[in-house]
Amino acid sequence: MEITQLNIYPVKSLKGISVNHSTLQEHGLAWDRRWMLVDAQQRFVTQRQFPALATVEVALTDKHLVLSHPNAEPLSLSLIEPKGNLRLVKVWNDHCKALPESDDVSRWLVAALGEQAQGLSMVRFATEFTRAVEDDFLDGGAAHTYFSDGYPFLIATTGSLDALNQALVAKGEAPVPMNRFRPNIVIKSDEAWAEDRWATLSEQSGTFQLALRKPCKRCKITTIDQHTAAVPAPAEPLKTLIELNTQPSQKGAHFGQNATLLEGSGSVIRVGDKLSVTARSV
Repeated sequence: MEITQLNIYPVKSLKGISVNHSTLQEHGLAWDRRWMLVDAQQRFVTQRQFPALATVEVALTDKHLVLSHPNAEPLSLSLIEPKGNLRLVKVWNDHCKALPESDDVSRWLVAALGEQAQGLSMVRFATEFTRAVEDDFLDGGAAHTYFSDGYPFLIATTGSLDALNQALVAKGEAPVPMNRFRPNIVIKSDEAWAEDRWATLSEQSGTFQLALRKPCKRCKITTIDQHTAAVPAPAEPLKTLIELNTQPSQKGAHFGQNATLLEGSGSVIRVGDKLSVTARSV
């Protein structure tokens, strides 16, 4: 098996960036989910509430995070941490400490997305603090992340996407691309749902090792076209994932596996890396 895609999402719920390589860190791939949009109550805002966020392009240069949209001139933000008072912001039930970005971002979002973006601001995770991953699935270990939904890495396979799309097409529905699931690491695998039986993934020479912790329960973001923000079929692919019942002991639609880093913090992960797996004990 080998890695076929690496994706980072510097700003939670905005467009992702496909990269050829990245640095592995305990909290995720370098720059992944470092920023987030919040409302006036400092609660996280995503495509669940605001599908148009999918239309905001994100780029990283050596010195800047760059936001772009057809309705506004690109906006560059320094990668150097801003000065200012820390804010307490909320991601699901977690309270995180964050640094506010300039009000220029809030004005830019309104220019790009319209009045519906009024009241949004952008914050950056304050890296001197940590946000712990739930310990229920860590086998006694510990892990932390930035502004991801809950885990530092999301792993998906081509075999599972192929199986899902075969089921969609058989029902007369359109197939969906991998970007609907916003994975960090995509692995070429001919076997559908094989990742649900993996305990660990290791680079073959031992550079790094990831632990697959928990199936990823999917939400309505998977129904949103990640280029246009349209919702072509409101129930899909969630309805078909539920019918496939890949996690018989759990309710809901699942696709991919949440993961944490066991070994190799600071090492480089690359598209094309060959991987070996260990299976879960039954």
